[in-house]
Amino acid sequence: MHLEILLAFLWFLGLWAWRNYKTLAWNWPLFGMLPSLLLNIGHIHEICTEILGKSRRMTFRFKGPWFASMEMLGTVDPANVHYIMSASFQNFPKGPKFKEIFDVLGEGIFNSDSDSWKYQRKIARALISHRRFYKYLVKISIEKVERGLIPVLEMVSGENKVVDLQDLFQRFTFDTTCALVTGYDPGCLSLDLPDVPFSKAMDEAEEAIFLRHVLPEWLWKLQRWLGIGSEKKMSRAWSVLDSVIGKYIAMKHEEIIKGGHSEEDENDADRADLLTFYINGVDETRNQDFKCDDKFLRDTILNLMIAGRDTTSSALTWFMWLVSTHPKVEDRIRNELSSIISPPEEGEKRRDFKVEEINKLVYMHGALCEALRLYPPVPFQHKEPLQKDILPSGHYVHPKMKVLFSLYAMGRMESIWGKDCLEFKPERWITERGTIKHEPSYKFLAFNAGPRTCIGKEVAFTQMKAVAATVIHNYEVRVAKGHNVSPNCSIILYMRDGLKVRVCKRRSSM
Repeated sequence: MHLEILLAFLWFLGLWAWRNYKTLAWNWPLFGMLPSLLLNIGHIHEICTEILGKSRRMTFRFKGPWFASMEMLGTVDPANVHYIMSASFQNFPKGPKFKEIFDVLGEGIFNSDSDSWKYQRKIARALISHRRFYKYLVKISIEKVERGLIPVLEMVSGENKVVDLQDLFQRFTFDTTCALVTGYDPGCLSLDLPDVPFSKAMDEAEEAIFLRHVLPEWLWKLQRWLGIGSEKKMSRAWSVLDSVIGKYIAMKHEEIIKGGHSEEDENDADRADLLTFYINGVDETRNQDFKCDDKFLRDTILNLMIAGRDTTSSALTWFMWLVSTHPKVEDRIRNELSSIISPPEEGEKRRDFKVEEINKLVYMHGALCEALRLYPPVPFQHKEPLQKDILPSGHYVHPKMKVLFSLYAMGRMESIWGKDCLEFKPERWITERGTIKHEPSYKFLAFNAGPRTCIGKEVAFTQMKAVAATVIHNYEVRVAKGHNVSPNCSIILYMRDGLKVRVCKRRSSM
């Protein structure tokens, strides 16, 4: 009897192994594909790319453990993306599970749906597109390049030091985003490169959020209840974020009361931060069911901080690495920069760029888009259907299923971008007439698609061009010998070990 049971088990195991032979995501008995996911978590982006590339219609059904509600459908099919993000937008909101996973963001714009999301987006769009805010953006970005980034690069180039360029870009965008959102510059991009608890807390919160995507819900909730593992870090990070943001809000209330700042002073770009706008101006357009209290301000600030700091610094890091390892692209960018500037003034040692100059850059814009295609700052997105549905690919989805997009994998699909999809080719984004080529958002998803298309796109490009133009024109940036470059595992696509480089001044930059 025991021998028959053993033989039956071995037969079942052999049948299972035969079905899963050469399969990257093995479907284990009882545990589903979770063990394969956890074993490959260190290179999840490459695994997703390979699996989706081999799947029918670039869509793959992930089967979780039998005892956990962990069914997911991964897709990079542009038809599915367009259907979910645009054509059937109402049936694919962020959903309650998304809000639970991203609970640290509160009721902010990233977590909200329906009327709350519509209202927050309307207000944010109005404030970000305001001409006073744009003037403030330009002022803050240029000043931080001149007084923050350049002094550090001058120091490390003079001393021939290896520096983590990813860390510098994170500090740059943290300072500028803080100033743009709250009106206060924390000054973390300075020569002494001080520790920044708020920035570290954001990183820890993002890592915990990523693990919530790959662990069964009951497991990470148990960790949260016991106060252990990544959830312990999340709790600690949450406290830091609340404390720092609370101080900024209190300071702003006091500043407004004492300063008597007038919204009518259109020439004042010194106080055109979003927090001031929200406190002073949101009442004019607020509906009766919406409260602009300190909780709303806290959630809004944190959402905008993550949007501004993380995405832009990630994009700049991957862009600079790609440019520094592709000499022909670097030369073309430098030639383009030289063509838009006037001869240097007497005694001028370094050339900074004005906004009206960087707005003329076509090839650099294409190179930035190409970097975003290959290394999207937000590598994953997920949705949950409200009602049962069938996607254009023919795959069935239901309310208890997560639908995930891998933006990283999407940029590496031959059927979408051609046989040269793995190459870094800025020319891909330039028309025969020499203008920027438009790609549909359901194909190029770096700035989202449909009604949720990113409203800060122009803000991001302005900052990236201001930094990239100054660095590439004035310095030689080379990856340090032996430094490994690979993506991390988080909701923001950073380099796992940073970007360690040596920086030298360019003799022929003038």
